[in-house]
Amino acid sequence: MLSRALSVPLALGFTVFLPLFVAVQTGAGVRDAAFWLQLLLTMYAGARLSAMVLTSRRKLLQGSFWLFVYMAMGVAPLAQAVLGQVPTPVVGPRSDLTVAIGLVLLGCTAFDVGVLLARHRPAGRAGGSQKASRPVMAHRRRLQVLTVLSFLCSAAFVMKLGGPAVFFSSRQEIIAGIQEAGVSNGDGQAGQALLRGFGTVPALLSLLLYTRWLITSKFARRKVSIIVTWAALAGLNLVVNNPISNPRYWFLTVMFALLFTVFPVSAAMYRVALSMAVVVALLIFPFADRFRYDEKNYRPVETTSFLEPMALKDYDQIGMFANTITFSESGPGHFYGRQLAGSIFFAVPRSVWEGKPRDTGVMVGQWMGTVNTNLSSPIWAELWLDFGPLGMGAGLLGMGYAAARVDRRYAKRATRRSPPGSLISVVVPLVAGYSFILLRGPLLQASGRVAIAALCLALVATHRTDKSTTLR
Repeated sequence: MLSRALSVPLALGFTVFLPLFVAVQTGAGVRDAAFWLQLLLTMYAGARLSAMVLTSRRKLLQGSFWLFVYMAMGVAPLAQAVLGQVPTPVVGPRSDLTVAIGLVLLGCTAFDVGVLLARHRPAGRAGGSQKASRPVMAHRRRLQVLTVLSFLCSAAFVMKLGGPAVFFSSRQEIIAGIQEAGVSNGDGQAGQALLRGFGTVPALLSLLLYTRWLITSKFARRKVSIIVTWAALAGLNLVVNNPISNPRYWFLTVMFALLFTVFPVSAAMYRVALSMAVVVALLIFPFADRFRYDEKNYRPVETTSFLEPMALKDYDQIGMFANTITFSESGPGHFYGRQLAGSIFFAVPRSVWEGKPRDTGVMVGQWMGTVNTNLSSPIWAELWLDFGPLGMGAGLLGMGYAAARVDRRYAKRATRRSPPGSLISVVVPLVAGYSFILLRGPLLQASGRVAIAALCLALVATHRTDKSTTLR
């Protein structure tokens, strides 16, 4: 019913009305090839996002991909093109910006090709191993171990920064506390990433697993010990994963993961979440940095146009891709996997690896001479800088293929009859939320929490389905 009622106005709104409404606003922008390519990219992403909202199956990974593209690579850069304002200076020629937009459009097309290829799956092997067909479950005893580790790691994180009060002040205070703790020095960010990762990720994963256990199991809802543990984990996450002390993209990950864990089979909630996320990204997200700075350094945005905040805040992905192209063409060229290797081996300290790559956003920002080098580096720029346009296309094609396969498996496993300990029902919502950080980049900054989450999942994962080990 919801799909039928919303199909026409939603598709027209995302694909035609909103892009054209932004495009016809008055501003100092130039209506050149870059502008028209940006409008085409926005309309293409709007059509694909509409398809994700109205699909008969919930496609969390594909939906989050197109939501990010529509807002961060579509509507926001279109508003910037209309106004002639950008949050980060584009230092190269206008042609590099045109090339960047064209490459983003190429990457989106490659992503869709990967999705189409995923529909043609090879026939299953006859007599395949029984273990391969069994779902991955959460081991009950190991989940208890993970919960204990969550409290220990988060407690160490809180005490290292001086107590719980600092987590309700500002992110500037958090960064200052990390620097005073001696885990963030110079260009080396591995210590900071590990401290924040171990302080936040195990607590979130434990909460998600206990939440799913309570949502899907009458046995769990009758056990006082499980309810008390869940309440304690909720309180712990309120401290270490609240929106005051964490970046907005990480809190978006937390909310996405919790939402689809609490509502594991609701198609209506999936559609509402994707649709409302556009409104949140347009009207709330640009103003949601109230707690980034303390009272002395906070400067509220004063504007009468809803377009201007998107030109002044955060959405610098297209511009930074253009700057990456200019940086590469100025001499360094392509890196042929060096940046990716730095992301994979993020935990290796620079004292051991002297030539360890820096964050791509930081590296390009330093080359540009900007004071603030905390700049984005979208996955398109990361892949292009390492492997060129062909490698970028192949990488996004692989992402589309993997996203479609995982979404299909998630749709089959995340049903009302699926067991409480089904890990895929927790992992996919978490990955869907975290994909906003991965897509925004830089990858090196995002790698720490990915590796810690993988360790936590490896700890609790099991193929055993007997009553003594699984959640019931």
